[in-house]
Amino acid sequence: MEEEKGRASFSSFFIKKREANQVKPMIRAMKTNDIKQVRQVAERSWHHTYEGIIPRHIQDQFLESAYQDEMMERRLLHSLFFVAEEEGRVLGFANVTPVQKDGNAELTAIYIDPDCQGSGIGTALLKECIRQSGGVKKLYVHAEKENRIALSFYQAKGFQWVCEFEEDFRGHTLQTVKLVLNI
Repeated sequence: MEEEKGRASFSSFFIKKREANQVKPMIRAMKTNDIKQVRQVAERSWHHTYEGIIPRHIQDQFLESAYQDEMMERRLLHSLFFVAEEEGRVLGFANVTPVQKDGNAELTAIYIDPDCQGSGIGTALLKECIRQSGGVKKLYVHAEKENRIALSFYQAKGFQWVCEFEEDFRGHTLQTVKLVLNI
């Protein structure tokens, strides 16, 4: 409870400061010393985004495995990973696969701290992923059909609906949408 209160006041501080100064976070390549903060953003964002879509215990199982140090270090080596940072605090991140020979790449993650959503950070991260993915012709992404915020974001950025399919996510059935952005 005390940790949650401290986090809320910490987030409130950054929101008020950003509103007062209109400071834009810096978008940069992720480093290994960002892993802890990226994990925290992932946890907060997942719990906020997937409440009522994916049971909490399944979210926690996924987050535990996908965001452990070893897995994150591997992702850093084999893909492009960017963070949005303001005054030493990671506010969001994005991860994209390397461009394949056919010019295709996949946006595998883009998550923004819930207190910072709607501030343009996601757009800035997406633009950096595209800019740094030299030669990308098509950028694919998967989103849960019930995740209306993500689907609205992607469609506003020009992504087009490719298909919808049912997916087993750790024993929980999800309706997943595949989208593509033609660059």
